[in-house]
Amino acid sequence: MPAAGILSILAGADLSGDLDRVAAAAGLRIAHQSRTLGLDRRAWDAATVIVVDADGARRAAARGMPRRPGIVVACAAVPGEPDYRAAVSVGAQQVLRIPAEDTTLLRVIADAVRAAPRSAATGAVLAVVSGHGGAGGSLFATALAHGAGTALLVDLDRHGPGIDLMLGRENQSGLRWPDIVVQEGGLDWDAVRAALPGDDGVSVLSHRRGSEKEIPPGAVSAVLEAGSRGGATVICDVPRWPGPAGRAALAAADLVVVLGQATVGGAAGSAATARAMRAGNPNVGLVVRGPAPGGLRAEDVAAAAGVPLLAGMRPEPKAAQRLERGALRPRPGGPLGRAAAAVLTAVTRASSP
Repeated sequence: MPAAGILSILAGADLSGDLDRVAAAAGLRIAHQSRTLGLDRRAWDAATVIVVDADGARRAAARGMPRRPGIVVACAAVPGEPDYRAAVSVGAQQVLRIPAEDTTLLRVIADAVRAAPRSAATGAVLAVVSGHGGAGGSLFATALAHGAGTALLVDLDRHGPGIDLMLGRENQSGLRWPDIVVQEGGLDWDAVRAALPGDDGVSVLSHRRGSEKEIPPGAVSAVLEAGSRGGATVICDVPRWPGPAGRAALAAADLVVVLGQATVGGAAGSAATARAMRAGNPNVGLVVRGPAPGGLRAEDVAAAAGVPLLAGMRPEPKAAQRLERGALRPRPGGPLGRAAAAVLTAVTRASSP
């Protein structure tokens, strides 16, 4: 399989024929892989773009094929819930109706051809969004960073209190967003990590309090790329109404995690937020936390939102008191720690078939 090629894992002859025409228009070779012969890991790794149908995506996920850029789930009809679930399972960046969205597929292919290949040690990128007020998105983003080992925690809500508060690092010296300058050629992860506040394997890039300067989306992309290429798990705390910086993080994310509460209002807010996030990235999942005063189950909230349930959790004991004392490090066996572990497991990049 040539490096600049398309790997097709499609069952239908019509979809395969449509993809052949798109590949010809893009000037790329295409390899059709038969699922009856099993999935070829070498072809999967070498392809510039992988186009699968929903069944192929589920098979690839079950086989342990690694998440990577350039995966598209193709549908002959309007995408439905099974297609989006399949996309989440394999880490697809797009769910497209073919041939109706051939132009979008051509753009995806062109972008993938221009992009540099990512190393096998690439870290996952997650975007965390509160589904409604008080859902606890920033707290969960911090829990993910603590559970990930080597992590980069990125604050993209410049109107918030600063996620460095969650780590108790608000007074620690180091770079904040206004200090990040991206030169031609991008950023070096080792240099970035050495300049940022943090400890215990977690580096944090927060905004500088009192600064009204917008965060440039190009700088966001460069920071996320540096951390990911350096092998860190990158966790972005994104506001519900993202500006250009937040949208850049959402577009780059392997998984968008929406936080919601098990209440009627929480379910409604989470559903609206999930729909908005899925318009820019099909990889959206939900984490639901209690209590559930009306007996609403986490599964019910996820069903209302129309996205997969990543984890359900009870409230973290004494979370507010622990934050007031300076920092909150989730206990591995506590509700936050277990939910974070479930999400990290869902997005882990497999290194072998």
